[in-house]
Amino acid sequence: MPPDVADLRTLVARVRSLRERAGGRRVVVGITGSPGAGKTTLAVRLADALGPEAVHLPMDGFHLANATLDRLGRHDRKGALDTFDGWGFVALLRRVREETDHPVYAPSFHRAVDEPVAGEIAVAPEHGVVVVEGNYLLVPDEPWGRVRDLLDEAWFCDADGDERERRLVDRHTRHGRTLEAATAWATEVDGRNARVIEGTRARADLVVSGAIPA
Repeated sequence: MPPDVADLRTLVARVRSLRERAGGRRVVVGITGSPGAGKTTLAVRLADALGPEAVHLPMDGFHLANATLDRLGRHDRKGALDTFDGWGFVALLRRVREETDHPVYAPSFHRAVDEPVAGEIAVAPEHGVVVVEGNYLLVPDEPWGRVRDLLDEAWFCDADGDERERRLVDRHTRHGRTLEAATAWATEVDGRNARVIEGTRARADLVVSGAIPA
């Protein structure tokens, strides 16, 4: 099934319409999708197109630290649901919605070191639009099931499976894995996570293309 929207201009107009209807309240839009679907690229482009009133807030900052994953025995499947601080992510989204008179600081994620970095993203009072992006925004299980009510809209970023895998292998090799290891991770670990995420597609308000033209 093709995506509902395949151009950035339509998405920008949709967010601006949400903003107008919000009556001055901050708007939070979520973009989800499988690993390699293009959701980060889309979220960054959307925030840039909306201008200084928008900020990009990735869920990836809530990856558990590698040392914690080692202690829990989960490092070999990093990226799965239980390798994130889901409750912390929900708490941050609630703060983003409710605390609009001062900056709310959020963690980012640096792929070069494969670790989250605390407090690198500032959601400031002037940010009337927050573009949240991550794998598990529409998963119904606790605590992720609380995320949907904190979003004004949720979009599912769609991409061809072969293209997603190609992007993932490229990403993993650029960050130090051999081609063999990168391919195995993309098909096995990322593949398992993708099956969970694809099962949430029907909960989205809109399906968007992960290959929107520049």
